[in-house]
Parts: sequence; structure tokens; C-alpha cells
Amino acid sequence: MTFSQAWNIAFPQSMLVIFIVSALLSAVGFYKFVYFLSVGYGFAIAGSGVAMLFMYGGEMNIPCILLCCLFIVYGVRLSGFLLVREIKNASYRKTLKEATGGDKTMPIFVKAVIWVACSIMYTTQVSPVLYRLEAGAYNGFMPILGVIIMAVALTIESIADRQKSNAKKQNPNRFCDTGLYKIVRCPNYLGEILFWTGVIISGFGVLQGVMQWAIAILGYFLLIYVMFSGAKRLENRQNKNYGEDPEYQAYIKKTPLLLPLIPLYSLQKYEFIK
Repeated sequence: MTFSQAWNIAFPQSMLVIFIVSALLSAVGFYKFVYFLSVGYGFAIAGSGVAMLFMYGGEMNIPCILLCCLFIVYGVRLSGFLLVREIKNASYRKTLKEATGGDKTMPIFVKAVIWVACSIMYTTQVSPVLYRLEAGAYNGFMPILGVIIMAVALTIESIADRQKSNAKKQNPNRFCDTGLYKIVRCPNYLGEILFWTGVIISGFGVLQGVMQWAIAILGYFLLIYVMFSGAKRLENRQNKNYGEDPEYQAYIKKTPLLLPLIPLYSLQKYEFIK
């Protein structure tokens, strides 16, 4: 296989479409730059699912249609949840403002670099499904397994968000340690990791060559890094808010931070995770 052939397999025209869709929908970050990695992220993933349905919908079987639909559900749920929380929750708006530097303006060039980088990342994340659709490999067990894992992950995220919301309504000044939060301290991040694990599994058996594998794995591990970074930032905030609470100290000593049954209770010593 020539380099030109390998390049066309790794970067089909459909991937450019997904990149453009991701870029257009994540451009909401120019209004508020944190949206590049939050609301715009959800828009981009949902838009990618819609684009795939338009490009391949007439040929796909039910499992592959469901893969695309789960992207849409994932993105709409995420962006909707974040927007509603920001609008309704004053304490969250304050936390968001502090985390993003308040009213400090960011140079347009820096925003543009973040925008392009995020658009590339989102394209790589959905690439395992895109490669399967591009190859016309609609049958097999892996798409079905991917759908099951992704659906379970979305259920976990939804339940975790609801449980935390209910806990905060009952006691706004206490950390959440009920329901899924008894298993891990960041069950919503666990759901994120599980969702994208389902996505990359859906591509098993169809990924071709080093470049396709490299793109799919890059997207997956970038997501893993973002989740661990988010878990570390959340740990910092909770330590600041509840660090003097004996119940909280007992909770964090027995409950893993992110992955169940794996005794990782803190990320503070891992300096490479920002």
C-alpha cells in the first residue's frame, strides 16, 4: 500500500465533514471560551452523529444507526445539562467564573488555537464509528457491544447527575456520598470513560493500518486524560470546601476517585495531570 492510499484510508473525505461540523458547532466557545470544552463539545458530538446519519443513513443497519443516535443523545444531554446548570445554579456560575479567570479576556489567537485543537480532538473521538461506516462494515458483534456499553454509560451519567442534584437540594453545603457516589467519587466521569470505551470497541475488527489505529487511540486517550484532569480539579475543589470535615476525610479514604475496585484515592501527587 502506498503512502497516498494509506493517507486516504486514514483521512477520508467524510472525516473532513465531521471536522467542519465539529468546528462550526464548537465555535460557541468564542462567546465564552470554556464552552469549547463543555457546551460546544456536546454540540460537536451530537452534530457528528447527525452528519453520519445523513452521510450513511440509507445503508446502515440498526446497530450502526444506534451508534450515531447515541452520539446525538450524548451531546444533547451534556450540553443541555450544562446550560441548565449554569442558568439555574448561582454557585456553579461562581465556580465556573473562578475556574476560568473571571472577566479576563483571552486573545483571539489563543481562542482560535483552542478551537481548532478541540475540533480535531472531537473528530478523533468519533473516528472508530466513522471508520466502520466508511468501510461499509455494518454487521458484526462489535457495533452491538459498543451500543450496549455506550447506553449503559449514558445511564450511569444520567443517574449520577440526578443523584448529585437531589443530594445538593437536601443539603447544599455537604458533599455527595449517596447512590453511585458510594462506589466512586466521580461516577459521571466514569460514565464518560465507559461511553468512549464503547465507541472505540465499536471500531474493533474494522480499523485498518497504523494510521487509523493511531487516530482512534489518540482520541480515546485524550479523553481519558481530560477526565483524569477533571477529576483532579474536582478533588482540589472538594478538598478546599470539605477538607476539614471528618466525614469527608473518611469518605475519600475508602472511596476510589474515578475507577471502581481500583484503589486510586487521590491524583494530587501526579503532577503530569493538570
